[in-house]
Amino acid sequence: MTATDNLLAILDRAESQLPAAEPIFMLNLLRYRNEAIYESDETYAPCTGREAYFTRYIPAFANATEGYGIEPFWIGKVGSLLVAPADELWDDIALIRYPDFATFRHMVDSKEYHRDAEPHRLAALADWRLVALTRMPNPH
Repeated sequence: MTATDNLLAILDRAESQLPAAEPIFMLNLLRYRNEAIYESDETYAPCTGREAYFTRYIPAFANATEGYGIEPFWIGKVGSLLVAPADELWDDIALIRYPDFATFRHMVDSKEYHRDAEPHRLAALADWRLVALTRMPNPH
């Protein structure tokens, strides 16, 4: 199975598990590289992973997804991990709201995202987790 086949299988599984017409929140756990590493032939000025993420990836992501109804819900710096394995270290956490999973999937499949935003994310991050969340009704 290729990496593309694996990604498609992951997206298909998520699509079957998530509600079709409800907002989805993507929890991003982010660990940055000390220095951004680009694998393409393009030359970018040296910078840290965090700088590449905030000054290159986020603007490119916003441009590539304009009109999709995607909005950053919350972005914050990790202050302290209280209950986690000792080697699980994250720098920042971002929570992004998508109108529905179909919008997320469309964005992930778009050539604009792959061309303009993804190279900066890959250069910036040493490690990353992405968790799809749905809002639960208030039990009160």
